[in-house]
Amino acid sequence: MTRVEPAAVVDEELVQAVARLVPQLSRSAPPPTAAELAAIVSSPATTLFVARDDGGRIIGVLTLAVFCIPTGVRAWIEDVVVDGRARGSGAGRALVRAALEGAAAQGARTVDLTSRPDREAANRLYLREGFEARKTNVYRYTAEPS
Repeated sequence: MTRVEPAAVVDEELVQAVARLVPQLSRSAPPPTAAELAAIVSSPATTLFVARDDGGRIIGVLTLAVFCIPTGVRAWIEDVVVDGRARGSGAGRALVRAALEGAAAQGARTVDLTSRPDREAANRLYLREGFEARKTNVYRYTAEPS
């Protein structure tokens, strides 16, 4: 049974787990430092959800961002990753459900996320959990290093 909870403290276990998980999500993004994780965990706009297996080992993470804009409270799910050895265990589903509950508790009208088409299992999960593909364009601007 997977247990999901918001990260409350940044300790060596969390830093090492995120360092193990981030490369499974992105080949180009370096894992966050302890200070960067602390900024995420302490921010009122973000919640880092942590999934643990029966033995208490961190097997997945998800970041929920909730923010106010003129049209209401919105939420965005980012950086969902479950350890390759734990995929299919229900950890992804538990993480998504915890995030949806957290977003609703903060008054979010909608929850958005993006997922690459090649992440087929993740896309099936999002559809099963009630997400709908939107007919929209996603644009990204990449700032030049200063």
